Amino acid sequence: MAKITRIKASDAPRDEEPADRIKEPPITRKKVVIKDKKTEKSARAAEKAEKKKAKKAENAGQKKVFILFRPFVALGRYLRDSWREIRQVRWPNRKATWKMVLAVLVYTALFVLIISLLDMFFTWLFSLIIK
Repeated sequence: MAKITRIKASDAPRDEEPADRIKEPPITRKKVVIKDKKTEKSARAAEKAEKKKAKKAENAGQKKVFILFRPFVALGRYLRDSWREIRQVRWPNRKATWKMVLAVLVYTALFVLIISLLDMFFTWLFSLIIK
């Protein structure tokens, strides 16, 4: 971590100072510690890694589950992990949802129109060929 000393200087004394003016204290030094973002980030990462290691060691000490209960344990784990993922999703608001619904409906209508036109064209073409 970088240490920086900040010096605060008071007004320099003048030759012609009024008598009623209170003199300020001389130069003072204060130690200011500026936090380095990279070292903070690496310290936080190291803390997280230690927590993960501790959690893995904790989980390693768990007893084995009876074979008949394993599917239920797996299902519970799946549901728990799915719930965590769903909580991380950024859901759209009502306005954005309606915009997306409208876009889907417009594209669906366009494709229905294109496919209908192609169907009519090929029906007409095959009717000419067969007759």
